[in-house]
Amino acid sequence: MQRWPRQVTARRYSISKYLERRKRERDMAVESSDDIYALPEDCIATALSLTSPKDACRLSAVASTFRSASQSDAVWGRFLPSDYRDIISRAVDGGDSLLAKFHSKKDLYLHLCDHPIVIEDGRKSFQLEKLSGKKCYMLSARDLYIVWGDTPQYWRFISIPESRFLEVAELLDVCWFEIRGKIKMSMLSSGTNYAAYLVYTCKTRLYGFDHQSADGYVGVSGRESEKRSVCLDPEGVQSQRYQIVPRRVGWFYHRLTQMRNPEAMLPEEETEQPKQRDDGWMEVELGECFVEEGQDGEMEVSVMEVKGGNWKSGIVVQGIEIRPKERK
Repeated sequence: MQRWPRQVTARRYSISKYLERRKRERDMAVESSDDIYALPEDCIATALSLTSPKDACRLSAVASTFRSASQSDAVWGRFLPSDYRDIISRAVDGGDSLLAKFHSKKDLYLHLCDHPIVIEDGRKSFQLEKLSGKKCYMLSARDLYIVWGDTPQYWRFISIPESRFLEVAELLDVCWFEIRGKIKMSMLSSGTNYAAYLVYTCKTRLYGFDHQSADGYVGVSGRESEKRSVCLDPEGVQSQRYQIVPRRVGWFYHRLTQMRNPEAMLPEEETEQPKQRDDGWMEVELGECFVEEGQDGEMEVSVMEVKGGNWKSGIVVQGIEIRPKERK
């Protein structure tokens, strides 16, 4: 009878033990998986409520037990802000009627994601970010401080059907373009990075913003805000970068500009460009601000163009939107 060398026998024994151990691990995993499915629905709902709206929707596709638990008010009640009833009570259309309209907190959550509600006598709107449940606000034009905004020859407030607010601000003619807004940090979701956007549209007769970018500022009251260059004219983005200069004097003109303006020698900062929104308006990002846990004070937002000295006209401002943005 053939006898295997001792080393081969030991190796075969080790492989056999390894395969047995892996089989036991697989069996334990299956038993553990079965144990999860055997848990009461309210336990699964509690576990889902500790995730995020995005994860809860994904897990609902795993099994019928998860799908049933993911519809629970216990889950979506955790995803709604703790003060959602107080916020909805300030709705212009009446908070009680809105709450009575929905029979589940999931339906209410999804409604607040897709349909902003106008609050505080029409001066703000509120909605939720769908993936995270974080708070989003828009400050209406009436809730903003607009330089010369109360002078009819420079600005006027009008009503248009495309706006979620009763009135928007139309720029008629100004040299000094400046808009400011602020919101309490306690109204926003803590531990969240926010960005502020000017939400506007352009009339057919737009001028004055094509040769000079505006400056955007976002920060906490009492602290220095970081400046950001923003373009408001969607058709005049490149006009100030690519000025036509006669070929023979191009180098001389370039050197003369540098001597007169030393800042021209610095690297050109990146300019935020306007983008089209799904609701038909345009927006341009003005800056970012991180809201810390339990932070007091106010987030201050502004956009201005006061350097060019040229007259400007043709912008219609709906407001400034403040919503979560992932950090880069």
